[in-house]
Amino acid sequence: MEVVTNPTVNVRLTSTLSSFEVQRRFNRGISIAELKAKLEMVIGTSASSMDLELFSVTDKFLQKMDDNDALLGSYAVDDDSRIHVTDRSGGKLGEFDDVSKVEKFEISDEAYKKRTDSARSFMKKHRVGHFNEEEMAKKKAEQAARQEEQKAAADAISVGSRCKVQVPGQPTKLGTVMYVGTTDFKPGYWVGVKYDEPLGKHNGTVEGKQYFECEDKYGAFVKPLHVTVGDFPEEDYGLDEM
Repeated sequence: MEVVTNPTVNVRLTSTLSSFEVQRRFNRGISIAELKAKLEMVIGTSASSMDLELFSVTDKFLQKMDDNDALLGSYAVDDDSRIHVTDRSGGKLGEFDDVSKVEKFEISDEAYKKRTDSARSFMKKHRVGHFNEEEMAKKKAEQAARQEEQKAAADAISVGSRCKVQVPGQPTKLGTVMYVGTTDFKPGYWVGVKYDEPLGKHNGTVEGKQYFECEDKYGAFVKPLHVTVGDFPEEDYGLDEM
């Protein structure tokens, strides 16, 4: 029988610098030296100052991991094993946990505006995001046009009409229009539909407000452009056939 070993392993990490335990996944093919380099950003001390010890899943000490050239997979490392890092540089427990002890850099908004190496300066220079007035104006115009299109579609839909709902990526559904207009749960115009089958999400009540009544899982709200009104009789699904 061939034993297949997962090329990666998920281990728990602890250290003398922190009381917290974290989990990370590593490739078994990396060396201990490479592992220490990866642990620098996790533990907060240099690789040259690390001593590693391996513990089992039940936290039983197994061995020191002191051969920098050895591969991680050459040790008895299983998923949920623990690797404990001892810092030999003189760091103290909790040294990196309390951010209140870290000196904070503060700058006034006026001074920040004058800086040429800030993120804000970069965005203004390259006209990114809300600093691109032309792009923002275009987006607002497109949003207004979509809103008008949705409103026009909503105005053409009447409560009580039979309808067909075609939402991209979903099967076509038949139902009856129960509500047309704006809602409290999302901006824009919406059409409340009672489906012929239990393919909806609710009973006409959303976030505690009742917009229409129907059986649970028969109600749904869709955008007006996804609704087509017309002569769509309810299917009998062959119930009248013998």
